[in-house]
Amino acid sequence: MDTSNAHGGTLINLYVEGEQLAQEKQKAESNRSWDLNARQMLDLELLLNGAFSPLTGYLSQADYTSVLESMRLSDGTLWPIPVNLDVTEAFAAETSIGEEITLRDPEGVVIANLVITDLWTPDREQEAMHVFKTTDDTHPGVCTLLRDSNPVYLGGTLTGVTPPLHYDFAHYRRDPRALRAKFDELGWDKAIAFQTRNPIHKAHVIMMKRLMAKAQANVVIHTAVGKTKPGDIDHFCRVRCYEKILGYFPQDSAQISLLPLAMRMAGPREALWHAIIRQNYGFSHFIVGRDHAGPGRNNRGGLFYGPTEAQELVASLQSELKITVLKAPFLRYVKERGEFCEEHELLSGEAGLYISGAELKQMLLKGESVPSWFAYPEVIDELNRTLPPRSKQGFTLFFTGLSGSGKSTLANGVMVKLREIGGRPVSLLDGDVVRKNLSSELSFSKEHRNLNILRIGYVASEISKNGGAAICAPIAPYAATRKSVRSMIDEVGAFVEIHVATPIEVCESRDRKGLYAMARAGKIKGFTGIDDPYEAPENPELVIDTSQYSMTDAVNIVIDKLKELGLLPAPKPKAAVIDYSI
Repeated sequence: MDTSNAHGGTLINLYVEGEQLAQEKQKAESNRSWDLNARQMLDLELLLNGAFSPLTGYLSQADYTSVLESMRLSDGTLWPIPVNLDVTEAFAAETSIGEEITLRDPEGVVIANLVITDLWTPDREQEAMHVFKTTDDTHPGVCTLLRDSNPVYLGGTLTGVTPPLHYDFAHYRRDPRALRAKFDELGWDKAIAFQTRNPIHKAHVIMMKRLMAKAQANVVIHTAVGKTKPGDIDHFCRVRCYEKILGYFPQDSAQISLLPLAMRMAGPREALWHAIIRQNYGFSHFIVGRDHAGPGRNNRGGLFYGPTEAQELVASLQSELKITVLKAPFLRYVKERGEFCEEHELLSGEAGLYISGAELKQMLLKGESVPSWFAYPEVIDELNRTLPPRSKQGFTLFFTGLSGSGKSTLANGVMVKLREIGGRPVSLLDGDVVRKNLSSELSFSKEHRNLNILRIGYVASEISKNGGAAICAPIAPYAATRKSVRSMIDEVGAFVEIHVATPIEVCESRDRKGLYAMARAGKIKGFTGIDDPYEAPENPELVIDTSQYSMTDAVNIVIDKLKELGLLPAPKPKAAVIDYSI
């Protein structure tokens, strides 16, 4: 159904009602089904509710190619980000053009029906170069695309059946129609959208108030609460922080609304995408920040995108948008003046103070005080509740190395030492023990070895999330799988990768089971280090060769590293000993 009003122009809503809804539910009973993952659920929700207007489904191959090459659909309409349903080769092999399939949530609830118009295997590296300008998988969007996405894309038209159900912050969850109606109810003819995936501090509030005055408009903190960057502070904490700062705006001039978006962190292209989405939500203005939707540093230490590249791209296309773009000024705090200033307002000799999001997170993890000029005390209190110092957080130790390298012995020693120190529950997830109790049905194929490691990662993430120490000691030969586990853990605690880099000759000499000899004789296939590769970690937190140390010394090296990282309290200075015999 198409709807339009004074806010944002035509909106395409794909949900049906009444008799048509009953028909769609009936068809779903006999359709083949695809079970959506969390990222696909987010895309589908915004397709169905009109946030991705003018799309009426997943991109055709022609539209996909056009979006990559020109940031436009094949009819010339601006659209910078490809949105397709990625499926497995096995599912695609049974799929035909013109077929209708049903899309279900992880609980099996029917969300939508999809009539398939296109099916193809894309060149995902080419997609990465077009969308992200890199194939460097330290970029989280590239990593998701190349490592975590399925290889075949489907295009087609959607019919919405059941809106996804959310239990959190229901009073802030407004789809495009509901938010447009809210603007009408409030009498807001002009509303500014502020995109954020981080907590909001004093400079952000001052920046928004300046732009509100300039545009004579109200503001909505329209925060992304779907998939953001791994390691970001979770949206539950962020929304509680936003609630704390509403009182610093003029009365009744600021609102909070949630956007269930799977961010790609695609920098300039994503900034344009965000503007189009906010246009669909009915906003009159949209703030584009410096390095908007940028993922941080690349593997050479530089930024993936220029600091003003996103602002420049969106501004260059202003004439084609139905929303006014506002460039966020970059503010620094001038201590001598006691105020925030834009860079061009700084006097000679004034550097101005600034704390990045990464620097703030490190301050919190170290238990350091955050300066009062930077953040509101209510926000810092909330952040300290959610992000306590590292010494009070859960963590995962991930030992990786060849069979016979000493991983299990070292992991056991560290486990005992951590229990001696106390302060956290400690769980050991040894490779052989996990194989027996958690993954007994798996073979030793590459696919199953990866699945086994991901299972270990999931259990470790649950332990870390709840304040415990998880010690993992699998071989884990593949870098991409270890990276997936790191990403899983980073969202809930600290991840410490320890490469047990004992030479293969030493590992073979320790081989009590004779596995290396059987592998060299061809009696065992796919044995890591012989006829299957071990991909050594590039940037582990610690590298240790157990042939160079006694096991007691090796355990102490690991414990000292945990103290260095702040995960264990540093030893207290010894008190002076007083000799009372004198």
